[in-house]
Amino acid sequence: MKIVVIGGTGLIGSKLVNKLKALGHEVVAASPSTGVNIVTGEGLAEALLGTNVVVDVANAPLFEDKAVLEFFETAGRNIIVAEKVAGVGYHIALSVVGTDRFIESGYFRAKFAQENLIKSSGIPYTIVRATQFFEFLDAIAQSGTVGQTVRLPSAFLQPIAAEDVATALLQIVLEKAVNGIVEIAGPERLPMADVVAQYLKAKNDPRTVLSDSHARYFGAEIPDTMLVPAENARLGSINLKAWLAGQS
Repeated sequence: MKIVVIGGTGLIGSKLVNKLKALGHEVVAASPSTGVNIVTGEGLAEALLGTNVVVDVANAPLFEDKAVLEFFETAGRNIIVAEKVAGVGYHIALSVVGTDRFIESGYFRAKFAQENLIKSSGIPYTIVRATQFFEFLDAIAQSGTVGQTVRLPSAFLQPIAAEDVATALLQIVLEKAVNGIVEIAGPERLPMADVVAQYLKAKNDPRTVLSDSHARYFGAEIPDTMLVPAENARLGSINLKAWLAGQS
């Protein structure tokens, strides 16, 4: 089976590409560095020739509201057109838990627009909404830092390791399209401040982490359960302790 992984040289994509190749599939890691640009369309039609499954794990290079929306809308339309020409039978896209609820976030609005393009494309699909990656904890800490204090919302996280994301995507590639949403998450649900505090402690980072119900998450206040999945989510196996141990 030929599978094109868009964003196939990045954090998640590179892991998924390796797992698919290990199973004997023909895999194309599509990214600007390999000659495929989903914004301009360069190389996209050629990459998708003879493709059975497309897995889109690409992320926007810029996160300003207008730029991120333009990226996901333009890329989404280009991919869909190329898939229809090539006769691709299954589209999988990586999205974010809470995408349909966190409308205050420009990034989440852009991901929701991407999801809607996929749903209306007519191509069989599965949208995989993941919780925040452990690998994103540094950015979360930075977002709430003033001086030596990190002030974070009282909301919960159920973070997932990039390795578990790739494993979940591999399984979904081998399944039939659900024409709907699958949620994936890590095995533990913890207060955001606790997760970040443990992360900083493991790095010997002296910053103090405080939980504040009015603290903003990348510019917006969020309810406590905004970023965690429903009860039927597929759970990874790597918890915070194991992930931190793997970083050293």
